[in-house]
Amino acid sequence: MSKVNDTSSLEREIEATRERLATTIDQLLYRSSPKTIVGREVAGIKAHFVDPAGNPRTDNILKAVGAVVGAVALVVVVRKVSS
Repeated sequence: MSKVNDTSSLEREIEATRERLATTIDQLLYRSSPKTIVGREVAGIKAHFVDPAGNPRTDNILKAVGAVVGAVALVVVVRKVSS
């Protein structure tokens, strides 16, 4: 192989590596964007309370409501006991 072929091959390899790095950096920036993170979290929470067909998952909703009511009742009892 000639030195010119080695050089052009190396230049193509370096350019391909730069392109891969640029793509990876773009993906990392997108994934770490606060807007993207919030969107993923909201989708996860929504999936917990709504099935893929759009119907509410009443069992999970009732569990969450029960936990909130229990927490409020606990606060009320603790305040009454401490007063």
